[in-house]
Amino acid sequence: MGSSKIMAMDDGIAAAGERSEEVPRALQSKRLDRRSFLLGSAAGLGALGLAGCATSDGMSRAEAAKLYGPLPNEKFAVPAVDVAKLDPKYYRRTVRYDTKEAPGTIIIDPNNYFVYRVEGDGNATRYGANVPRKGFLWSGDAYVGRKAEWATWTPPKEMIQRQPEARKYAGGMPGGLDNPLGARTLYLYQNGAYTLCTIYSTSDPETIGNGVTSGCTGLLTQDMLDLYSRTPIKTKVIILPA
Repeated sequence: MGSSKIMAMDDGIAAAGERSEEVPRALQSKRLDRRSFLLGSAAGLGALGLAGCATSDGMSRAEAAKLYGPLPNEKFAVPAVDVAKLDPKYYRRTVRYDTKEAPGTIIIDPNNYFVYRVEGDGNATRYGANVPRKGFLWSGDAYVGRKAEWATWTPPKEMIQRQPEARKYAGGMPGGLDNPLGARTLYLYQNGAYTLCTIYSTSDPETIGNGVTSGCTGLLTQDMLDLYSRTPIKTKVIILPA
């Protein structure tokens, strides 16, 4: 995992030091926006593609639209997800999942772009996710060492060197809809040290099912709120090999 920390800092969703809160996105324009933070200068949206079609196992698009509807009561009103841009297999659902891990454990499966929360009795809640891109994948055990709502994001110095327009946020970008970390963030730790990686929230359905980050894992905001609300500090997190 030592090398994982270095890779996580290199690009994109990565934090530097205690105040850095990570994430990058492909520059669509000179404006520094949420997409430019997430995808970083090394990747463009055009290179992304939704995973192959799959059935929703019973959930209609209309039902999904309700599940991923707007969240007007948040500190910053969260818009509805355009579910037409989300492969149905990434809808949140309860699935059979055989594991010896305790209920509450979070398991990240970057190979299939899923995050599982173990519920017990052979079941898990499954969420569609975006994951680290090639060269930034890592695996191992971690735990949730810190949680934050609408966290401040501070670009790491490496990012500022590559994208000078980020310098204006060197003192921190306040929480909000344009903040790369989104509405909720779970910070992953190992042996008391922050790994520079997180599970964070995104409102961009086109990133789900893709490798776009530099070490972190993103869930749609509506899914992240569900996971966050049921995840206490010290929750075990397992990142499977890709």
